Amino acid sequence: MTTTNERRETENEDWVACIALIRDDGDERAFARLFAHFAPRVKGFLMRSGSDAAQAEETTQEVMATLWQKAHLFDPSRATAATWIFTIARNRKIDALRRQKRPEPEDLPWGQDPEPDQADVLALQQESDQLGTAIAALPEKQRVLIEKAYFGDLSHSEIAEQTGLPLGTIKSRIRLALDRLRHEMK
Repeated sequence: MTTTNERRETENEDWVACIALIRDDGDERAFARLFAHFAPRVKGFLMRSGSDAAQAEETTQEVMATLWQKAHLFDPSRATAATWIFTIARNRKIDALRRQKRPEPEDLPWGQDPEPDQADVLALQQESDQLGTAIAALPEKQRVLIEKAYFGDLSHSEIAEQTGLPLGTIKSRIRLALDRLRHEMK
């Protein structure tokens, strides 16, 4: 008689093997197995966390596409397959919420902006130069993350996927860098 933990471990090993097949061989059958098992569960998770059915369906498709495209980023020593997949789902839900808060094109003003005052232009240029100098003076580990987050427009989760660093480390380094920049810009 197998215990629940043994059953979960065996099931996780199967999912890890499927992800490895996708990563190594682009195995569509392995992806179909993962999709059949996880897509309904991810959609349910998203709906329970406040998404409507259409948004949950769209986000689920994004999650599964990410699984296919980024299978090489999965590290079974850091998380189970299910944890990794549901983390992607949570991150995509957060991204969708952020997109909803951005203004729609019809909400943006049209026409030419009035010419800015030259004193304002000069002050902005000086602040930009000061900020550039302050960013360049950051320790490299912080500077790189600031550049990825603010110039590369990557979420903290995307930076974690890209760099392999833990999410907490990324947040701490960015917070420390922002504190230094605030101090320099006073």
